[in-house]
Amino acid sequence: MHSFVRPNTHIALRLPSGILKVIEVKPNTSINLGKYGTFPACLLFGRPYYLTFEVLDKDDGRSSTELRVVPASELHAEALGEEHVASESRDEPGEGGGAEFDIVGEDGAVIMRSNRLTIDDPSRQKLSMEEIEELKKAGTGSGKDIIAKIMASHQAIDEKTSFSLAKYTLRKARKYLKRFTVLPLDVGTLTEYVTEKEAYKVLEVREESLGLISSWANVHHGGASRYLTAQDEISQIGGGRWLVVDDTGGLIVAAMAEKMGILYPTEEGDEESEEEDAVTESFAEAQLGRSISRDREGSKEVSLNGTAGETTATRDIDTAMPDASSEPTNGTPTTSTPAPNPATPSTTSNGPSKSRKHHQHTSQMTARTNTLTVLHPNSQPNLAFLKYFSFDSGAPAPSHPLYHHLRSLSWLSLISPHEDPAYDEPELLSEEALAGLKSSKRGNYYKKRRRWEKTSMVVDETGRGGFDGLVVASTMEPASVLKHLVPLVRGGGRVVVYSNSVEPLVELCDFYSKERRTAWVARQYETELRKPNGKVKKEMKEDDEDKEEKVNGELDGDDDADFPVNPTLLLAPSLQTARARHWQVLPGRTHPLMTSRGGAEGYLFTGTRVLPVEGKVEARGTFRGKKRKTVTEDAVQT
Repeated sequence: MHSFVRPNTHIALRLPSGILKVIEVKPNTSINLGKYGTFPACLLFGRPYYLTFEVLDKDDGRSSTELRVVPASELHAEALGEEHVASESRDEPGEGGGAEFDIVGEDGAVIMRSNRLTIDDPSRQKLSMEEIEELKKAGTGSGKDIIAKIMASHQAIDEKTSFSLAKYTLRKARKYLKRFTVLPLDVGTLTEYVTEKEAYKVLEVREESLGLISSWANVHHGGASRYLTAQDEISQIGGGRWLVVDDTGGLIVAAMAEKMGILYPTEEGDEESEEEDAVTESFAEAQLGRSISRDREGSKEVSLNGTAGETTATRDIDTAMPDASSEPTNGTPTTSTPAPNPATPSTTSNGPSKSRKHHQHTSQMTARTNTLTVLHPNSQPNLAFLKYFSFDSGAPAPSHPLYHHLRSLSWLSLISPHEDPAYDEPELLSEEALAGLKSSKRGNYYKKRRRWEKTSMVVDETGRGGFDGLVVASTMEPASVLKHLVPLVRGGGRVVVYSNSVEPLVELCDFYSKERRTAWVARQYETELRKPNGKVKKEMKEDDEDKEEKVNGELDGDDDADFPVNPTLLLAPSLQTARARHWQVLPGRTHPLMTSRGGAEGYLFTGTRVLPVEGKVEARGTFRGKKRKTVTEDAVQT
């Protein structure tokens, strides 16, 4: 993440009232803060974050508004109230002989003065609202003069205690001081900004809930060293890959991407990150080449419904294709560079064409490790909040890390890929047919081929499974989501489900409970006792024939009321919630804030993916404790 303000980036400004204002700083523009003033955006470029600025109005010698950096010592003194707090302690009680005291020590010393005699009456303020507005229009500095005149005009300022005086001063400072603090727009700041304005759009998720989701899902940077291959020598296991179902507009994806180190654009001159990405991509390309060579030997890919699909080798033949221009370019990051298309005309009838610079197309979603796969019900995922991190899901920039590491997949493509039109391969044209097409039609042809290759690659790799974890934050029924996605998680992977209400997760805990798991295993064992011809073995009672047939019928059906999910796939399901309360921490005034935002608490369901053992597990042994105890008692009696 950047350490200073850069052009064309989003930042957060915390105003004196505590409100966050998210803006995009662009060159040659002005930033309007309402009553706090307006200043040029160029004054923030190159400044480090977490500085507090004061807006200085135009004076006789200034042609435009300027900013002053407020030193930390001044902010610290104002926070503690050292400028206006009277000297009151056990050793030096405050002046005012006629004042009454509520708290008195054993030795008679005054500890704290009472404010029972303080009367908050607007008539005690000599300045009227019209006079205060005239002072504001006069532009007297940054607001300190206005605060000083208001406090000097108060007739009962000496009756206030040290704490009430500090609160009074703080309220006036928040109202009249023209200050703001520049903050980087990270996930925590964005979460605070969204929950205060439109909490319903993010399912009322809080910052502490995002931290728990990333922790329980074990989200971290997954490099090429964690890349493993399954027994079929095609499927991938691990590699830092997570499945995500996000209905929060991309906030969950942003929190996970931040933990994985792929959320923020790479800074210019960051050689270490570029070198690391190059190593990861080279390793992924090598693994991709190995899998392609195995496919060419005859191994077939198996789709989700169990039918054999096209081999990766067949699809790799068409991966390299030119861009929508007259010169071909490489479409995917393969190890070999394709030869130029001889059928592409290089000259026109009027003579040789002018040389034009053509950019090389960079394929999207090419990373094999450290990736996020987002499942969505529409044609495009809703990742609107990623725009604050310089990533547009509609037109992503190839320089952004999410361009290669973020994958999107629709539910239709996952469950029934052959019913999705995007999964159907476009017609493959020969070089002679391509040469006879116009440039616009030829560009559309290459665009369709690239879209199909991207979709088929994501669908096939997602269907093979082997993900490190699953995170769900959706309004859909959790059981219907986990039914299809839990089998795609590798053994030992973590499953986390977030909901703003507790009822769906309580039902989910019951579906994966120990009692359901025991009943599932017993029913599976009873099913295995049946012979292939449908007759029941002699060991089974004849009275259980009707029950067994009913059980078998339910197992063969798609919808099972008793077992909507397989309870043996998750171990140790748990339900938890956490809510952090904000505290005011000041000398003698430490207490929780009573003005925190309400709303839903937010609940988490967590579990560990396990691989159930095949067959029935029975405990065997010899138990002789009671018999020995009986023999000993008989011997004592005799």
